[in-house]
Amino acid sequence: MKAKLLVCGASGFIGRNLFEYFSALPEYEVYGTSFKNGIPGAPPIVKADLTDPADVDGVIRGMDIVIQAAAVTSGAGDIVTRPYLHVTDNAVMNAHIFRACHEHKVKRVIYFSCTSMYEESPVPAREEDFNGRIHEKYFGVGWTKVYNEKMCEFYARLGPGKYTAVRHSNIYGPHDKFDLDRSHVFGATVTKVLSAPENGKITVWGDGSDERDLLYINDLVEFIALALKRQEKPFELVNAGSGRSVSVRELIAKIIEKSGRTLGVEYDLSKPAIGFKLKLNIERAEKIFGWRPATSLEEGIEKTIAWHRAHYALKAGA
Repeated sequence: MKAKLLVCGASGFIGRNLFEYFSALPEYEVYGTSFKNGIPGAPPIVKADLTDPADVDGVIRGMDIVIQAAAVTSGAGDIVTRPYLHVTDNAVMNAHIFRACHEHKVKRVIYFSCTSMYEESPVPAREEDFNGRIHEKYFGVGWTKVYNEKMCEFYARLGPGKYTAVRHSNIYGPHDKFDLDRSHVFGATVTKVLSAPENGKITVWGDGSDERDLLYINDLVEFIALALKRQEKPFELVNAGSGRSVSVRELIAKIIEKSGRTLGVEYDLSKPAIGFKLKLNIERAEKIFGWRPATSLEEGIEKTIAWHRAHYALKAGA
């Protein structure tokens, strides 16, 4: 019998990639939720408000596996100027989802956390390195993520389901947000590079010294597939990243190079920037799941640019 698998947030970036991957596997019967956007040709996607307990109960009832990829997300501008956007709704929806998973005896639950609770560090951050000192610009979102992780651990202790909290780094690839209002640095840079006039300039927020640990979406999907099969303990908290960091300046140079375009870069110091450097230690993921990322940054950039060009009609003709 096929396992019934629900992807919450199946029309979002991470959720859509997961929905497409598991839908192609014969051992799963895959469903998804969407708050605003549907997926053409995907009738198992249902519209649901995951802050509404009745909607949550309706979509989770009868599921064997729930992958919680739904979230209110945006870019650095909101993190700096309107940080509350990432707190209230995310705390509410996850509280309802985890409770429903417990009440309906869901066997496996995956929750996507992030790395906003880690301090800046010159060495790769381990899961146990969280010490309660969160960067001031990440204070709201960081503590919200920690709270949600602890809810996973709480319900795992109650049983019978197993919970996995994934502290993933910056994810990029197909179906990412490429609009400049909501995208992160990778998606925003790809859009700027491919839409700029030839021999023109792109503008980057901040001075480009921030460093990011970047992970291609296919590697994150493979992480989830392995976690579902190989987790033995009721609860696991695991990093998922590339294990290295790249500066925004270096990332922009690589994206311009892989695009084959000739562009200049100017840095706008008046715009919001986080001012943060981080990379993840991924030894635990390899030890318990046998996982390591397979896609280099250069290969991931090439694949993302190719996907973007195939799916977006840009005025610059790139």
